[in-house]
Amino acid sequence: MTILDGKKIAADIRARVKAEVAALGRLPAGRHGTPGLGVVLVGTDPASHTYVRLKEKACAEVGIRFERTLIPAAAAQDDVLAAVRAYNDRADIDAVLVQLPLPDGMDENAVIAAMDPAKDVDGFHPDNLKRFLAGEPIVTPVIVNGLLQLIAATGIPLPGARAAVFANSTIFAEPLRVALEARGMHVTTSLGKNLADTAPTVAGADVVIVAVGKPAYVRAKDCKDGAVLIDVGTNWLPDGSYVGDVDAEGAEAKPGWLTPVPGGVGPVTVAALTENVVALNRARH
Repeated sequence: MTILDGKKIAADIRARVKAEVAALGRLPAGRHGTPGLGVVLVGTDPASHTYVRLKEKACAEVGIRFERTLIPAAAAQDDVLAAVRAYNDRADIDAVLVQLPLPDGMDENAVIAAMDPAKDVDGFHPDNLKRFLAGEPIVTPVIVNGLLQLIAATGIPLPGARAAVFANSTIFAEPLRVALEARGMHVTTSLGKNLADTAPTVAGADVVIVAVGKPAYVRAKDCKDGAVLIDVGTNWLPDGSYVGDVDAEGAEAKPGWLTPVPGGVGPVTVAALTENVVALNRARH
């Protein structure tokens, strides 16, 4: 399988966004201006801090203003809600992100619902998910945006093709299903405890997307020749490194495409975030 170089695709996205941000900055005062992203980060989870640093770096590269509010893990949920609402109220912040997961005991759904839907950069607010499923999105959810760009990079024709999606969450799977079906694909989703035996499912799929948090959940050798295999999994190892959900053994001998972990979905998703910040800036002005 050909490796889908997420770093290269992400660099192309950032180059486009940088040019768009520069163009916004040249508009007359009061029209658009430099886009701004406000991030709420709760606790000390190393992975969450790493992800936020990567997002900050991408924003700096393209010219987006980045602000971070760091809240202790022991803080009350009301403190998190207050931070979100503070960004909601600021005219110079176009987009708001709450880095997930939140510490145990905090209601992630309540925190997401506290965001102004017009500033919800991830696209997870209930109102925005409804709009997306109805075909009237403000922005495409960041993860869906990134996955679509990875698939597009392969050049495979999507109308009539088959996709298999393995996931733990409908928040991830349902918008992805809608986006793929809108492009003419036939989509099979396997969720949570109903996750299918993967081998027969992936054998007939032209695109396989796996995000279940289980190493080697899908084996590349079970996929059909010419398939696109997208690994969204992040499974942390004791040494601080991480692996995805795909067992890539035998992949080098098969025709098709495979995203590496790391270096595949992650960089493209971060770059897609910057696209959404700009889109929200345009929608608000």
